[in-house]
Amino acid sequence: MKKHKFTSFLRVVAFSGFGLGLIAPAMAQDSADSTLAITITGSAVDGQDYDSVTITSGTALTIVASEPVAQECLAGSRNQNAAHFGRNGPLTAREFEMAKTAWSYFETFYQPETGLVNAVGNFPSTTLWDTASYISAMVAAYELCVIDKRELDDRATRILNTLRNLPLYRGEAPNKVYNAATGEMVNYANQPGEIGMSANDIGRLLVWLRILKERHPHLANSVDNVPMRWNFCNLINEDGRMFGSFTQGNGETRYVQEGRLGYEEYAAKGFALWGFDVARAMSPEPLEYAYIYDVRVPYDGRDPRVFKSQNYVLTEGYILDGLELGWDLPTDDTNDNMVASHGWRAEFANRIYLVQQRRFERTGIITARSEHQVEGSPYFVYDSIFADGYAWNTLDPTGAYQPDRAAVSAKAAVGLWALWDTPYTDLLFETVADLSVPDRGFYEGLYENGNGFIPLQTANNNGVILAALLYKVQGPILQHVNQNTQVWDTAFVGTDIRANKCHPNPAVEEIPCCACASRNTVRPVIPVEEFLYCRPVVAGGEVAATGCSTQEHKLEPLQVRQVLPQSCPAPGVSQ
Repeated sequence: MKKHKFTSFLRVVAFSGFGLGLIAPAMAQDSADSTLAITITGSAVDGQDYDSVTITSGTALTIVASEPVAQECLAGSRNQNAAHFGRNGPLTAREFEMAKTAWSYFETFYQPETGLVNAVGNFPSTTLWDTASYISAMVAAYELCVIDKRELDDRATRILNTLRNLPLYRGEAPNKVYNAATGEMVNYANQPGEIGMSANDIGRLLVWLRILKERHPHLANSVDNVPMRWNFCNLINEDGRMFGSFTQGNGETRYVQEGRLGYEEYAAKGFALWGFDVARAMSPEPLEYAYIYDVRVPYDGRDPRVFKSQNYVLTEGYILDGLELGWDLPTDDTNDNMVASHGWRAEFANRIYLVQQRRFERTGIITARSEHQVEGSPYFVYDSIFADGYAWNTLDPTGAYQPDRAAVSAKAAVGLWALWDTPYTDLLFETVADLSVPDRGFYEGLYENGNGFIPLQTANNNGVILAALLYKVQGPILQHVNQNTQVWDTAFVGTDIRANKCHPNPAVEEIPCCACASRNTVRPVIPVEEFLYCRPVVAGGEVAATGCSTQEHKLEPLQVRQVLPQSCPAPGVSQ
C-alpha cells in the first residue's frame, strides 16, 4: 500500500474504486490555523454515489491508495478470490505486464510445426519437464487474459497432437529430449538418438495434463490419448517406486530408481493423479535433517556415495507442489485451499522458505535458490540449500563446486512471493520483477556475487512465473471440476491391453480384509510433533496442515482418542 500525507488543500480523483490518483494541488493554505481539507470526486459512500465528497480535518490527513489493478479478467473468474495460502487477489497493472512479458517467451520461441517451445532460447531442443512448463504458461496466460480461447485451443491441440504421436524410447515412453522443431528423439546436443526416460519429467507432464483436462473438459479426450500409448511397466515398480532409464555405452538399457526428497514426491503425484500406486515414492523415508540458521532442514537420507545420485535440497519441488497442487494429496478432490492434506509437504516447504529468509537476515545475501541454466560451461547448476554435506552448495551435474554460479532464481523468487506474503518475499519480488526483455521473457536470475544477471531465458523459468501469478489470483491451479466420464478410465477395459502396459484398472477394486478385532495402528511417517510451522490436522491415516507460518506455533500435539470401529458388514449385504 502507498500512503500519501497531505498538510494542505489538495484535489484528488478516485480511480473507479481501486484507489486514489493525485492531480495537481490547488492553492495551498499554509497558515497554522487553516482547516485542512481533501475533495474526492466520483465517489461512493455506503453505496450512495456522489459527485464529490469533501473531508475536513484540523490535523494532517492520510490517504492510503492501493496499487492500480489490471483490467478485470473474466476467463478465470470461476475460481477468482478463493482464499488460499500466501498472496490473494487480482493482479496489479504491474503484475499483469509481468504476465505478458513471461508469455512473450512462448511466442518468440514457439515451433508452429510441432506446437512445442524451445527449452532454452534459440536452441530448438526440449524435455517433457520444459513442455509441462509450457502447458503451465498456456493455462495461466489464458486464465489471466493474456491470450484468448482461440489461441489456447490452437496451441493446445497442436501440442497434444505432437505428444500423442511422439516416437517413444524403445517403444515404451517418451525419450528424455526431443528436437522442438521436428519432434524427433535426440540427445542433449540435439543430435538424433535415444538416451533414456526420466520418471521425474514424465511425472511433471502428467500433473499438467491432468490440470489441462480438469480445467478444459473439451480437451480431455485428446489429453487422455497421450499417456494411453505409453508403457508404464518399467517406470513404476511393484512397491511403488519410480524408475528412469538410460542407454549404456553398449546400447543396452539400464533402469535406475529416480528421484530424491523434494522432487520425488512432487513427480510421484503426477503418476498418482492418473491412478498409479506410487506410495513408496511419495513417502519421505529415508529422512535426515541438517540444522541451518536454527532451522531443521529436511534432506534425503540416501548416501550419494552409495546410490550415485545427489540429494540436492532445492526450492523448486516444494513451490511447484504448492502452486499447482496446494500441497494436497492426489486423492484429495475437496478443493479446500486453506488445508494442505499432504501436511508434511507444507511443513517442509515452510522450512525451505524460512531458512532462505534466515540466511538473508544473518548475512545480507538475498536468497532464492533453485536449479537453473547458466551461460557457458557448465551450462546448468543445482543451486542447493544443502547438498553433499554442505549448506549453500552450488554444484554442476558432475558434482563440481561452482560457487560463482550461485544466483537469485527468478522462478524461485516469484514462487516464494506467491506462496508467502511477507516483507522478505516483497524484497525477492523487487529483485527479479524487472529482470526481463519484453519480447523474450524473464532472465534466469541474478548472480549472488554481483556479476549481474544470467543472460538466458528459458521455458521453465517463464512458465513457473506465470503459474505463480495465476496462483495469486486463484490459488492452487489443479481444481477438481471435471466430473465427466474419462477415456483414460474406460479405454480397453476388459482386455489385456491395460495389463500389458501396466495401466491402472479402475474397473477392478480390491476388497480389504475385514479384521476389526485385530486392528493395527500405523504411525504417520512424519508425526504431529514434527509440525513446527504448520498446525497439524489429524484425519484418518494422514496428517494434514493448516495455519502455516514462519513462526513456530508452540502447540501441544493433538491427543487422538482411539475407539473400536463398527463391525464390518458381510460383502453384498446392505445395512
